[in-house]
This record gives sequence, C-alpha cells and structure tokens, in this order.
Amino acid sequence: MPGYTLYGAEVSYFTGKARAYLDWRGVDYVEELATQQVYRDIILPSVGWPVIPVMKTPSGEIVQDTADIIAHVEAAEGLSPPAIPDTPVQAFVAQLLQLYADEWLVLPAMHYRWNYNEDWAYQEFGAISAPDRPAPEQYDIGKRNGERFKGALPPLGVSPTTAPAIERSYEAFLREFSTHLEVHPYALGGRATLADFALYGPLYAHLYRDPTSGDLMKRYAPKVADWVERVKAGSPSEGELLPNDEIPLTLVPILARQMREQFPALHQTAELFGAWAETASPGTHVPRAVGQIEIDIEDTQGPAAARTFPLWRLQAALDAYSALEGDALARADDLLERIRGSALKEFSLPARLARTDYRIALAA
Repeated sequence: MPGYTLYGAEVSYFTGKARAYLDWRGVDYVEELATQQVYRDIILPSVGWPVIPVMKTPSGEIVQDTADIIAHVEAAEGLSPPAIPDTPVQAFVAQLLQLYADEWLVLPAMHYRWNYNEDWAYQEFGAISAPDRPAPEQYDIGKRNGERFKGALPPLGVSPTTAPAIERSYEAFLREFSTHLEVHPYALGGRATLADFALYGPLYAHLYRDPTSGDLMKRYAPKVADWVERVKAGSPSEGELLPNDEIPLTLVPILARQMREQFPALHQTAELFGAWAETASPGTHVPRAVGQIEIDIEDTQGPAAARTFPLWRLQAALDAYSALEGDALARADDLLERIRGSALKEFSLPARLARTDYRIALAA
C-alpha cells in the first residue's frame, strides 16, 4: 500500500502544484482521479466542501491545501534538501513567488481556459467526473460542473475590459521568466523549490496543458515550456541554490510585476478584511470575499472581489520577512527597494489568520 494518496486531476491548477512537489520529494504515493464517487465518499465527508487536491496520509489523516500538504510531508519525512529553502532571504522570496503563482497567475490561467479553451475544458471535466460515460454525455456533465468555474472570472477581475491587459501582462511575464531561465534552470538556482512547484500549478495545468494557451507558450516562450517539462519530470536536481542566500537578479522584473499588480489588490483587500474583523470573534471562519476592490493591470482597471484567501498566502510571506534579521534583513530590504516593494516592509494584516476545519479563520 502506498504511503500517501493524492486525490486530484490533471486539469486542476493546485493538483499540479502538489503533484510536482510529491514527485520531486520522491515519497511513496499514488494519485487517484477525483471522480464523483471520490467527492461523495472521501472529500465531502472529510473536508465539507468540494475541493481538490486532497491528500490522505499513511495514518489516514486528510490534508487539504497545497501549502499544508507540502508542510505535512516535509515534517513527516524529514528529507533533504528542503522544499522551502533554509536560507532566510531565499525562503522569503519563495513565499512571495508562491503568493504570486497561487493567487495572481490565476487570472491569466482562468482567462485563457474559459475564454479560449472552454469546450475542451468541459470535455475534460466530464471525463474526470464520469470516465465511463460516452463523450457527448461527458461534455454535458462537464459543462454543468465547469460552468461554476467559468463563473469565477468576474470575481477574479477577468472581464472584456481587463482581458487584453491580462494577456499583455502574462506575455510580459513569459518574456521575463524566459530571460531568467536562460541563466538558471529553476526559480532560485539549480534545483526546484516551493517557488517552482507553485509556478508549475498555473503554468502546467492551465497554460501549458490547455491547447490554445499551450500552443502560445510553446511558440512564444519555449524555455518556459521546457521548464514545465523539467518540473513535470519530477527528478530531484543535483544542482544547488545560489550561494550565500543570493536571489537571482533575473527575478527582479517578475517580483516588480508582482508588487506593481498584486500588492495594491492585497492592500485593498486587507483594509476591507480589517473592517470585517473588527466585529468578528476569534475562531470565526473568514468569508471568501469581503467586498469589492479595483485591480490595475497594465494601466487597465476593473472590479474584482476582495478575495480573502490571498491574505493567507500573504501572511506566510510576511512571516518569512518578519523572521529576517541582521544582514539577511538588509539584503531583503535592498531587494524590496529594487522591486518597488518597500511598502511591504511596514505592512501588517489587521488581524492574524489561522486554518481550522480546512478553512481560514481569525486566529484565537
């Protein structure tokens, strides 16, 4: 019997992230397709809501959320090298890139899937849910299941107004990441880390694997497509991260893009979250959104929901920054100056978050 079971799907953004990590880590696991039966018998009774990926540990414990999956396996297995660098500034940047990959690249990932690959996605969703049904029935089932995901576009801020800007930003990111990959095979140097697993989620499951966006990546950024295949291979690299806790200079344009586009949205969300938290008790589950914000991408503005889960990822990055001291703090501050992210140095969430019952909540 395998040590771990990952319930997920090839079409799933975050299953891709978890699978890339487990393959790299080399632990004993199997992946089971999240069919309707798996949702009914395992995921809903355990987690309480329909979500993938979900991991079952050797002891039968259910773990949900990719960061929790990675943290659990890292602690249980105690293998080296660590997925999160043990050098402080690299660990901080890995958390920043996880925040960007998980909660901002979702915009182009969802835009390309549902505005360019919609019929293909419906067929994929149907094949997952009902693998034994004929293709036309799979499509109908997939459309019923997939329409709720397509419905997430407006809350994310994807609209006819913002879509051209999202495409310009994504293509610029591909150029920036391609330039980085000319020098380094992975995000932080010679081996994969949390940053790579997080980036792989959108870049593989949506933007490489979906046909139209996959063709775009292969034509426009073949080095990124090569990186996707390298991470997908799952072989632990014999390379090393940059020495002396250095951050590749080629990451500066990507991190600057994050500060320019994502951080203002997070700041607006935090303000709305703070207003909500003033009247909420410790332990209260946080709503998925706390109002509406205005996103700004490539000088194009549009409304989006003030989604709260990104604040959970932001808290991890802020915690990594708060742990810095001495020379490491000075080097991180220098990096923040370079990427025009100095506001992050003084930023703090209005209330601390925790995870309870597979959801984020106000910390007790």
